[in-house]
Amino acid sequence: MLIYLDSVVCVYAVDGAPPFQARALRRLAAIRAAGDRPAISDLTWLECRVLPIRMNDTLALAAMEAFLEASDVTRVPMPLAVYERACRIRAIHNFKLADAMHLAAAIEGGCGLLLTNDYRLGSFRDITVEILP
Repeated sequence: MLIYLDSVVCVYAVDGAPPFQARALRRLAAIRAAGDRPAISDLTWLECRVLPIRMNDTLALAAMEAFLEASDVTRVPMPLAVYERACRIRAIHNFKLADAMHLAAAIEGGCGLLLTNDYRLGSFRDITVEILP
């Protein structure tokens, strides 16, 4: 199964405070051990690279890119159907634009679960949302 990673999960895994990083890395290890694959979108890729670029931190940027571009990370596409679904999610559920885009990318990309730390997304029912333990 593809498991979509919200951007914050990637940030935690690569550069999070120790308790957050440990939780993210444990969950990612469990995903892989179960034979599932982490998935991201171009939006995840964009959001995760902003701070290292802003801070001109080439080491942090390289670490993030290595994580995002790992051979076992699937990049789900973001065709027009993702934007249409995101529009409907935003209109009906009043989620922020980026959250609606992540949810739509996960659904349209065939993911079975979206992993996040955002409790607000837990009320969404069109895909299973797991809050990072």
